[in-house]
Order: sequence, then structure tokens, then C-alpha cells
Amino acid sequence: MPVVAVIDYDMGNLHSACKGLEIAGATPLVTNDPQKLAAADALVLPGVGSFDPAMQKLRANRLEQPIHDAIASGKPFLGICLGMQILFDSSEEGQETGLGIIKGQVKRFRPEQNLTIPHMGWNQLQLNQPDCQLWQDLGSNPWMYFVHSYYTAPVDCAVTAASTTHGSQTVTVAIAKDNVMAVQFHPEKSSMDGIHLLANFVRMISA
Repeated sequence: MPVVAVIDYDMGNLHSACKGLEIAGATPLVTNDPQKLAAADALVLPGVGSFDPAMQKLRANRLEQPIHDAIASGKPFLGICLGMQILFDSSEEGQETGLGIIKGQVKRFRPEQNLTIPHMGWNQLQLNQPDCQLWQDLGSNPWMYFVHSYYTAPVDCAVTAASTTHGSQTVTVAIAKDNVMAVQFHPEKSSMDGIHLLANFVRMISA
């Protein structure tokens, strides 16, 4: 079974991500050790919370360069929730610079009448990259579970792998570019479709 390093930087509950990866057929390894990250077959960057504390803790743990190195090496990389947002340049939520792996900004949902913020619950995806391997055998409009007040706005819309609509706003909720993939929703909380997505990611590692 492929070893997937789950990056530990004290932002959120890593247990559910590990459980999802185990069910999907991987061996998860929770670590902040750069050597173990380099040795793993793939990396997952989860996260729950705010942009600035996440970046501060990544930098305090000296994880910024190891993440860049792992991505540059070509190994599969999956960001989840806050782990997607910090791949971007910056966020309206804070002052810190992000990892800058994907060009763009993280933005707050615009207030609208009858619009709930945070966006919480099940939403259907529109697949902007229907051939992306993450979506294999998931059908054309899978449902996933969300909890977020901010969304990513990539400069290059070609990296958008999926979007969803909240109120009148259609926003990017998954990106895929080369070996880097990330999702705003929680696959580990998204029932069978979410586990199927993680299994697709694990299959990519094995391939």
C-alpha cells in the first residue's frame, strides 16, 4: 500500500483524513519531518481554521520548503479545505503570504440576502475538468460536504477542476495542475463519493 504523508502543522483534526485514506487503500503517516515527507509516495495537506495561523505554523515547523520540494519532485499532492487555500498567494482573511504554488487569492463570500456564511452542508459539483482522475467513476455532478467562509479565486481558470454555486456565486472548489490537486470540501466527510475520490487519488500514486 502506498505511504501517504499527512502533513502535521497543528491545524485541525488529522484523524478523519487518515481514516479516509486508510479506507481508500493507503497507509497514512502523520508527520512534520521533512525526511519522511521526502520519502513518502504522496502528500496530503489537510487543515481547519484560519489562513494566517496556518502559514505561521507551517513556517514555524520549517515545512514551507519541504512542501515545495515534494511538489517539484512530481509526487502526487492533495490539499484539503484550508490545505487548499494556503496553496494560493494570499487571503482576504489575513496578512500572511501563502505558499504561492497556485497563483491567485482566497476571497470571502460576498453577503447576499438569504445567503448563509459559512457555507456549510452538501453541494453538488460542476466538473470543469471532467477528465481529471480525481473524478473517475464519480458521475457528472457528485455531492460533497463543505464548511467554509472563504473560497479560492485562481488567476488561471484552467486550473479549476470543479466549481459549485452558493447563492448567486459560482466559485472554484477544486484545482488540479500537474501533480498538485486540492479540494475545498471534506472528502473524508462526504460519504461514499468522498472515499471514492480518495481512492482515485491513491490509484494515481500506485500508477
